[in-house]
Amino acid sequence: TKQELEDLMADIKKTANKVRAKLKMIEQNIEQEEQNNKSSADLRIRKTQHSTLSRKFVEVMTEYNRTQTDYRERCKARIRRQLEITGRQTTNEELEEMLEQGNPAVFTQGIIMETQQAKQTLADIEARHADIIKLENSIRELHDMFMDMAMLVENQGEMIDRIEYHVEHAVDYVQTATQDTKKALKYQSKARRGELVDRVEYHVGQAQVHVEFGNKELHQAREYQTKARKKKILIIICLAVALIILIIVLAVVIPT
Repeated sequence: TKQELEDLMADIKKTANKVRAKLKMIEQNIEQEEQNNKSSADLRIRKTQHSTLSRKFVEVMTEYNRTQTDYRERCKARIRRQLEITGRQTTNEELEEMLEQGNPAVFTQGIIMETQQAKQTLADIEARHADIIKLENSIRELHDMFMDMAMLVENQGEMIDRIEYHVEHAVDYVQTATQDTKKALKYQSKARRGELVDRVEYHVGQAQVHVEFGNKELHQAREYQTKARKKKILIIICLAVALIILIIVLAVVIPT
């Protein structure tokens, strides 16, 4: 029903605001720790988790916004069909202008309600117009939140994956050490060969450092992922389920 639809939209808005506030709080905590010169694997992992959650949130809200826009277009199409039944032809521009006025009376001007069917048609037009007005208010309320989170995700897109960074550098050092080893075998001079052996040991040592650091971060990432997974899944499922329910309700309220 219409009331169920309005209640569902209110619940989605409430949940979205809670998620946004939680993400902002996490972001502020991370920034505070960075200002205190705290740089740890745990902090980098939390930044990655926060970035992932923010992207998922924006994806869900983008789909929700698309659903709202689609619903508005279906309402417009139904109003146009009902106006045609009453003998009034309107262009898309005229219909948009009527909707912008926010007054349902503009749809009924000049129409004589001679039959009960005509009266019902006009009542449906006014009800559909009211739905569009409420929908537009909801879209405007979500716009600032959506833009705020979209900007956050865009900024986080530049974040380096630290685990991948250490793995790549470990590979680079191993490759360099391998090349130096081959060179050392070619040289007969003990001094030159000794220098290359020292370089090999250095690169192997650096590779070991990066591998150990990468393994440490990976271990902490798994520990943090276990703690964050339930909260992450809960947030995504809540929004996804709410979106699915909204789509189902819309399909019932406005048949294609």
